[in-house]
Amino acid sequence: MAELATIARPYAEALFRVAKSSNLAAWAELVSEMSQAAQNADVKALVQNPKVPAAMVAETFISVLKSPVNQEAKNFITTLAGYHRLLLLPEIAAQFHDLKNAHEGSADASISSAFELTAAQVSDLCATLEAKFGRKLNPSVTVDPALIGGVRVVVGDEVLDTSVRAKLQQMQLALTA
Repeated sequence: MAELATIARPYAEALFRVAKSSNLAAWAELVSEMSQAAQNADVKALVQNPKVPAAMVAETFISVLKSPVNQEAKNFITTLAGYHRLLLLPEIAAQFHDLKNAHEGSADASISSAFELTAAQVSDLCATLEAKFGRKLNPSVTVDPALIGGVRVVVGDEVLDTSVRAKLQQMQLALTA
């Protein structure tokens, strides 16, 4: 069986082309909501039930969404339901988000800190990181007490680890080598 990312790619690219020609931000929110809905256990059960016709699956799925659904989104959902691909929505959403970030020249930054960061600290850190990585960053901050101190930043496949735990591990490796 083909990998999910391979199957989802043409759907994400087509959806991105449609979104780019209209309101990209609104589409991004809708795609995110569709992804969350597709991960719901009840929705999964409905989608995987072979006795439920694809048209009914699409109609029910659309009714689950809180955001208003335009005709293009209805057509997209109907197409996915018709080909039994609604459960690909989380992967489609991830690829759509990557395309959106590439289009906007930005990237997602996962920031882990040993302690809670204030909004001002996050803002200052983002400004520094944006200069280092050369693009706008969309930060998501989590607290990880295991870091002991400092921060660990992941942007795409790049990791910047200035935590005390990382420094202790480097010291341990140097002493045992």
